[in-house]
Parts: sequence; C-alpha cells; structure tokens
Amino acid sequence: MKDKLYDNADSFAMSFDEEWKNINCDDLRLKIDKVFELLSDHPFFISNPQNARKVAEFRIFSLKKL
Repeated sequence: MKDKLYDNADSFAMSFDEEWKNINCDDLRLKIDKVFELLSDHPFFISNPQNARKVAEFRIFSLKKL
C-alpha cells in the first residue's frame, strides 16, 4: 500500500493499521504519535492532521480494532 497513498481517511487508516502493528509500545497515545512520525508524509496527514488524529483515535479507542 505504500506505493499508493491518497488524500483521504481510508488510505490513511490502511497505512495507519500497517504501521501500528510494527510498533511495540504499551502507551497507546505515545504509540499513535510514533506511528504519526512514520506517516508524516502521508497526503491525508499533511492536508488534515486534526482529522488524521481523529481517525487514529477512533480506530484505537472506539473500534478497539488494533
């Protein structure tokens, strides 16, 4: 997926999920920040960092997906 990044929440969520499983950290908020460092060049994160954080927090805290 790294070769196809789009400026939308779905593309960001897929990239976020990929990176999330590679980070070993017990503090969920710190882990989100570490993933954001890795995704700092993602088009959605660049254009809309507030919504990128909301997408990440929704996936982690609401869906308990990861």
